[in-house]
Amino acid sequence: MYYYYDTSWIVLLPAMIFTFICQARITNAYRTYSRIENSRRVTGAQAARIMMDANGLSGVAINVLNGGNSLTNFYDPKTKSLNLSREVYGSDSIASVCIACHEVGHAIQDAQHYLPLAFRNGIVPVVNLTQMASWPLIFFGLILSATSSYGSLLFLIGVGCFLFVILFHLVTLPVEFNASNRALEQMRVLNLCNEEDYIGSRTVLRAAAMTYVAALATAVASLLRVLVIAGRRD
Repeated sequence: MYYYYDTSWIVLLPAMIFTFICQARITNAYRTYSRIENSRRVTGAQAARIMMDANGLSGVAINVLNGGNSLTNFYDPKTKSLNLSREVYGSDSIASVCIACHEVGHAIQDAQHYLPLAFRNGIVPVVNLTQMASWPLIFFGLILSATSSYGSLLFLIGVGCFLFVILFHLVTLPVEFNASNRALEQMRVLNLCNEEDYIGSRTVLRAAAMTYVAALATAVASLLRVLVIAGRRD
């Protein structure tokens, strides 16, 4: 009996391993520093309020999210609000403070019209559409390409759509790294941390930032795998 093994998945393997490592690092970093109180004994919400007030953002509200996990935190540019998980909002751990301050970094980016953030926010509607359309187009394009020229066209359109997804992941990197750098700088300037707090905060934020690198690597590897499969059909 003949068995066919699809070896194209090997293209994804390095990205999968890298993603696993990044997820393990952020989980371990958060677990470690969520158990250590910060030197100022301020909660994530209090630190965020101090940082926003110091940067002229006293009008930005801080909301508590119901549901989700402790790493579900975000700044909403539409409502001009900071949205923190219950744990980050109320905990005075090193992890909670640096995560809250990272989100404030996004609020400062928005207020200062930071170009990569503005660009990323601007392409979100297009990315949402192309992300939903890309894989069906690629899938049906691959199937139909053997019998119709329209299949090849669908495949190329699908690949083009997926390139928008990769672009989104790519532009996310400077946005996230910049927000973390702003947070670390402001925490020192505003005396929200001592050296131990700073080292822990940097560890947590760097680990979190690498998950975005992993997302980009996975997206690129997924596209390469599709191109390998398509190349075999030619």
